[in-house]
Amino acid sequence: MLNKYPLWKNLLVIFVILLAALYALPNIYGEDPAVQISADRQATVDASTLDLVRETLKSEDISPKSVALEQEQVLVRLSSDKEQLQAREALNKRLGEHYIVALNLAPATPGWLKSIGAEPMKLGLDLRGGVHFLMEIDMNEAMRKILDGMKDTIRSSLREERIRYTNVSVEDDAINVELRSDEDFQQAEAYLDGRYQGYQMFADAETNTVRMQMTEQKLAETRDYAVSQNITIMRNRVNELGVAEPVIQRQGANRIVVELPGVQDTARAKEILGATATLEFRLVDTENDVRDAMNGRVPFGSQLLPSRDGGPQLLKEDVILTGDHIVNAGVGYDEYNRPQVNIELDGVGGDKMSLATKDNVGKPMATVFMEYESTGERDAEGNLQFNKKAEVVSVATIQSRLGSSFRITGVGPQEAQNLSLLLRAGALIAPIQIVEERTVGPSLGQQNIDAGTQAIIWGLVLVLLFMVLYYRKFGIVADIALATNIILIIGVMSMIPGATLTLPGMAGIVLTVGMAVDANVLIFERIREEIRAKRSPQQAIHHGYDSALSTIADANITTLIAAIILFAVGNGPVKGFAITLAIGIITSMFTAIVGTRAIVNSVWGGKRLSKLSI
Repeated sequence: MLNKYPLWKNLLVIFVILLAALYALPNIYGEDPAVQISADRQATVDASTLDLVRETLKSEDISPKSVALEQEQVLVRLSSDKEQLQAREALNKRLGEHYIVALNLAPATPGWLKSIGAEPMKLGLDLRGGVHFLMEIDMNEAMRKILDGMKDTIRSSLREERIRYTNVSVEDDAINVELRSDEDFQQAEAYLDGRYQGYQMFADAETNTVRMQMTEQKLAETRDYAVSQNITIMRNRVNELGVAEPVIQRQGANRIVVELPGVQDTARAKEILGATATLEFRLVDTENDVRDAMNGRVPFGSQLLPSRDGGPQLLKEDVILTGDHIVNAGVGYDEYNRPQVNIELDGVGGDKMSLATKDNVGKPMATVFMEYESTGERDAEGNLQFNKKAEVVSVATIQSRLGSSFRITGVGPQEAQNLSLLLRAGALIAPIQIVEERTVGPSLGQQNIDAGTQAIIWGLVLVLLFMVLYYRKFGIVADIALATNIILIIGVMSMIPGATLTLPGMAGIVLTVGMAVDANVLIFERIREEIRAKRSPQQAIHHGYDSALSTIADANITTLIAAIILFAVGNGPVKGFAITLAIGIITSMFTAIVGTRAIVNSVWGGKRLSKLSI
């Protein structure tokens, strides 16, 4: 028949709407005030911690909605903000300094919705409240670490080629290689020339020195790499510590913006982010006596570092590899049920570890934990200055030649848990310092939500009234499609893992409310034109939808292209606006063209009509 959908098409429309409604449903349940408990690297969260939390809450006459151990952290859901603050204070006193007690907001989504992956929309900092940090990277340290890695690579290569050298050192943005003889100089010059991409070679025959200088392009790439790696590692650390929906992005040449929605305590948020630390793996110097080093006679090429176990350790200065090559780490147990940390490296890290350990089987290897503390001062170029503190966290014997997978033994259960957490989250390629922090209170966030919601409601109500008054029964059809469109937008936003609703995003929804009826206005006006051209009502409906389709597609596709460009080149608020606009355009085309026609066909299709209420 002229205006009838086949059954499968009607069922498809119903299925899409019901699916979107199902995933939009969690947004009506709201959030519970919550306290989130995690541990630093010197403590762990387990069943005993859970019991201690319950005991503390009971002693304070606090009745939580629930207390659960989830992913190495305890989440306490409470009934009010007052109980939330009271619980935070009591737990802080009881648990001690090695536990992080942070305020949070936990979604109150029922379990049956969680089981199908339905979660509420993620709200941005301007809507949910939280903390905002602006962090600055120590680029000097980043360059030093990368050049130190290249220095070690050149050393190893020269030893393999049996080219003798007296010293390989880093100076500014270059590596100086001092050769022992004219013959060694000539061999090194021939070997190093053009071998390392991004480095220019300058040879000085008078001093038997080869200088490997970074090119300008390599310098720029290295700085970009330092920022991108720190962003990745910072995101991993925040995720490991359980902060939901963080926003972590680059700002300028050497700064990172970190936003933690729902975290209400700035001081605790700093602790959640953790110390700006890196990891290094080095060989223990077994050829020299550590007691001589403790008396001030540290041998050349070695370094005396404090150990977490108490006594200092004498280590080789050469770094086997740093923590940025670790892709995964987890706790396991050996055949004697002793804890160990199982580590997986990337390809480059595996090659470095294999090369370093093939001749050192049976020798001890140390894991060094390094922290950077800002002095608050800047150098002549305006870069922040840091003091470095290094500590040996574990020493293990190399049992065999290692590759991309190996294990760290000799650690206790608690140390294994904390060490694996740090390794899994990753080590920063360079230290960072918080140079700006802001707190957006949840009350301000709620005001933004209320204002945006009112704008959407008023815009929706006015459009609904206009459509009913101007297009009568067909206007009611358009209104149903418009309401369905809002549900579809919320459902899609809830389903997309990385989508976050911000205040500009709400503005995009308001704009979509007005744009969504444009397609229906075009269709209904074409139907009116067909009726004025003396076509029958059924023919007018059919030609009205068909002739308006190309115009609707052209108008919406051009707007969609603009939204995609905004998302691609924009940042922060612009992206939030672009994503809701793009989703709104796609869903409005579905509801206005497919959805309304399904209703029109069901109500008027196939019937003998003398006139239409349009």
